[in-house]
Parts: sequence; structure tokens; C-alpha cells
Amino acid sequence: MTERHGKILESLAATQRIEVSTLANILEVSQVTVRKDLDQLEEMGLIRREHGFALFGSMDDVGRRMAIHYEVKRRIARAAAALVDEGETIMIESGSCCAMLAEELVNTRKHVSIVTNSVFIANHIRHAPCCRIILLGGEYQPNAQVMVGAIARYTAQIFLSDKFFIGTDGFSEKCGFTGKDHIRSQTVRDMAEQVEQVIVLTESEKFLCQGTERTILTEDVAQVFTDDRIPADKEAFLQRMGVVVHKVLSSVSEGASPLPRTIRPLHSAPATVSSL
Repeated sequence: MTERHGKILESLAATQRIEVSTLANILEVSQVTVRKDLDQLEEMGLIRREHGFALFGSMDDVGRRMAIHYEVKRRIARAAAALVDEGETIMIESGSCCAMLAEELVNTRKHVSIVTNSVFIANHIRHAPCCRIILLGGEYQPNAQVMVGAIARYTAQIFLSDKFFIGTDGFSEKCGFTGKDHIRSQTVRDMAEQVEQVIVLTESEKFLCQGTERTILTEDVAQVFTDDRIPADKEAFLQRMGVVVHKVLSSVSEGASPLPRTIRPLHSAPATVSSL
């Protein structure tokens, strides 16, 4: 995805529906160029096209959520990708940060196998030449484009992995990381049983929200990748619970490094802050 694609998504996130001519003026390119960009974004499942306009799908659509805080999510995804080696098999669940992680991996790693319940992610990276995509079976939720339920649980049991990357709809100190759909949350818990460590990717504003369903307890999470606007009390709680917190910059000024800072649990020694 190009920098111009990112600007289109950010503009669309602010307006929900935007004319091709308006985008051309914002980007200072021709309408022909904008239409080509929109064709590519539509093929990736990120937007929908109407005559003379671009727009998003439903509120649960992953492509729509990718456009919100796009640059921050891309930095989170790039930081998390550093955990994955070439030739590794990992699990990724549905979510906007997770979709960007999958995109980053197929562009920078060779022979990575991605086990996912996300039809969106499988479609989003389908053209990757050096990536193996394994899509779990299950009941299909069309708005979120995910596979859930008993069949998803059964097929997930076939695979073992060191790492499982998940998103979240919210967080609470009592319940941990939370979601809005109980079947989807249960599928995440089922997938988590097959891995060594669960890694959460989320922008900081999710720590100000709380979903309706527990997805996974804080003590079952090994690492969190977020941005530097995470509330201090939530960051301190994660530290006390033994979670390693990686923070990317929420905004990057000219000349500043976007590399994340890693905040290790309070009981870890010797350092509490290091740079990757």
C-alpha cells in the first residue's frame, strides 16, 4: 500500500464518503490517478466505489477500521512484525492492526505461514508470492468477514504456533481485553489455546473503551503493541501483570524516529525502558 493510499483512507475516514474530484485536489494528482488508486483499494477490500465517489462499508468492516488512525496502526504493525522470523508459522485473528501486520509480513518476510480465521486478511494478502495462507473453517460472519464457532475451534486445534496476534475492542483491569461479539471472542480464546504467547495489537484509544465480552485475560497476554497515548494507569497495570508494552509514536515529526519504546514488566531487570 502506498503513502497516497494511506492519505485516501485517512480522508475517507474523516468524511465517510468523498468525491473523486475532491480527492484529486487533496492529493494534487489527476482524477485518473485517483481512480486507479481507488480501484486498487477496492480490490484489496478496503473501500467501495459508487459513480464519482468512494465510501466505506458497514461499521464492522475491517477496511473501514483500517482507515481510522491509519498511520499509527501501520507503525504498530511494523513494530510487531519484528517478532516474526522468516519461515515461521503464526496465528492472526481478525482486526485492522492485524490486517496491517499480515500485509507487512508478506512484504518483508519469506515463507511465513499465516493461520487466520479472517477471510478479509486471507483476501487482503492473497497475491503475496512467498506466503502460505491457512484459513480456518467455521460459520461466516459477513460484516466482519471472519470464521467463528465450533468448526473454527476444531480446525484451530490442528495447528501449533509460538505467536498469536490479536486485536481488541476494549480493555478493563477486571476483565482484561474485551470484544463486542461473544462468538468472535470465544473463537479467539479457542485459537489462543494452541499458542505459546498471545500478542495484542491496538491503538491506545481502545484502553479507554470496554467491550461487552471478555476476549482474553491480561495474565494470558505476553506483549502489547500500542502507541504512546496509552493511559499511564493502564500501562502501569499491564506492567504489574507481567506484560511487555511496546509503544510507537502517535505522531512523528520530521527527523523523529518512529521506532517503538519497550516498557518491560516492573519485576524485569535490569532496565525498564529500552529502544528497539
